[in-house]
Amino acid sequence: METTVNKNTSTLLQLSAFAQYFFPLGSFIFPTLIWSIKKNESEFVDYNGKQAINFQLSLLVYSLVLLIIALPIFIYTLFNDLEFRLVNNGDWIVEQFTMGRITGLVLIGVIASFILLLMKVAEFILILYAAVKNSNGQRYNFPLTIKFIK
Repeated sequence: METTVNKNTSTLLQLSAFAQYFFPLGSFIFPTLIWSIKKNESEFVDYNGKQAINFQLSLLVYSLVLLIIALPIFIYTLFNDLEFRLVNNGDWIVEQFTMGRITGLVLIGVIASFILLLMKVAEFILILYAAVKNSNGQRYNFPLTIKFIK
């Protein structure tokens, strides 16, 4: 049976990830700060702090992978089959920039944005769910989380 203090600390730890909406890297700084201060006082807080930090780091990795995949595709689509021609006065003319190319770029942007939006909505819901579980004294394992801190 967990004490009320441990439940409240774990709940605050989970909810502190929402600091990302007010401070850059707030989703890493505040949970890590709370966890590092309270991890030796309670095994419950230690476990849930590790889960929260691992979840935020996993989301960062997934976002970077999405960027690494989407950016080269975007650049390739932009510059594929473009012809640059130098005219007499030293200006460059870009030819063959068609509506089909613009549609492809927009499609890549829309798909990447949609995936990021889904990740943010899932993150919001999962953080709230974890906070409720912690406030009830239950441990919560985030789905699809890479165990950086064991």
